[in-house]
Amino acid sequence: MKVEFKLFGLLFVFSVVVGTIYGIFTYWDEPVGAVGLYLTGALCALIAGFLWWTGRKIDLRPDDDPMGEQADVEGDYGFFSPHSWWPLFLGASLAIVALGLAVGWWLVMLAVPFVALAAIGWVFEYFNGEHSI
Repeated sequence: MKVEFKLFGLLFVFSVVVGTIYGIFTYWDEPVGAVGLYLTGALCALIAGFLWWTGRKIDLRPDDDPMGEQADVEGDYGFFSPHSWWPLFLGASLAIVALGLAVGWWLVMLAVPFVALAAIGWVFEYFNGEHSI
């Protein structure tokens, strides 16, 4: 967890520095940008603190070892369907939902059933038919 801790620590420093620079260049007349950057820094500090606190309590992972090999990571990564078309349909349906947020709510209402159908199809893909488990 050392890499993640360092990454979020750097993001914290970056957000605070950029928030201060933003505030100086806008003469603190437009506070929303600086507040947003400071809140981003606060959330990054929160995550970095959690990762640091958790990293102290657990053993080193293989990715924390500079000499670690890919084979050191054990366990099953899960089953991923090599021929599923459902992610394509779900992505297209969610793209229509995002378009509907910009164009009009009527398009969102038309796309939501397709999102539900694609999600259900993807989840229950292997429960019937030729490839049932």
